[in-house]
Amino acid sequence: MFPDIARDDVFRLETRRLWLRWPRQSDAPALSVLASEWDVARATAMIPHPYRPEDADRFILAARAANARGAALRFGLTLKSFPRKFVGMIGVEPDEAGPRLGFWLGRPFWGSGLMSEAVEATSDVFFRLTEGDELAAFILPENAASRAVLEKAGFVDEGRIEAGPGRHSDSPVARLVLRRRDWQGFAGPGLRPGLASARALS
Repeated sequence: MFPDIARDDVFRLETRRLWLRWPRQSDAPALSVLASEWDVARATAMIPHPYRPEDADRFILAARAANARGAALRFGLTLKSFPRKFVGMIGVEPDEAGPRLGFWLGRPFWGSGLMSEAVEATSDVFFRLTEGDELAAFILPENAASRAVLEKAGFVDEGRIEAGPGRHSDSPVARLVLRRRDWQGFAGPGLRPGLASARALS
């Protein structure tokens, strides 16, 4: 899915307050603590609960392997003000119906606007580096915070489907989609105005 430029762990994105870069083994302790909270895990499709330290180790190895193959692009989120401070994850995964965006942020950082920066930057890099026509995201209908983040980035609600991915396979979820033509309206020839400092570094 992703070209060679994204298949090296020096590849990263910068937003106003975040670095988005490949997850590292040093992220495992923070990842394990943040992802173990049920309020975080329940809104995601794939985070197991309870979340054990070995789950973090396994996830990081799998994420790096998928990135290296170009099969997915999974970023750990760290604060620019404290670059070793891991705060969450975002990624684009393959799905039967097409590429799917997934993300989560540690509870102490909710309400900060950080995920809006990460979603917009990841959407931008998806459309700039691939030929995909659309990027989808699935959320629980009651997840107003994630809905707001996605709609701010240009995603449009396409209605509910009866079964979502992973943990939500028995639950109705909302499917939101960002199409290339709509992304172009946001992005234009350069990066979006709100992401003027975002860039891919190789």
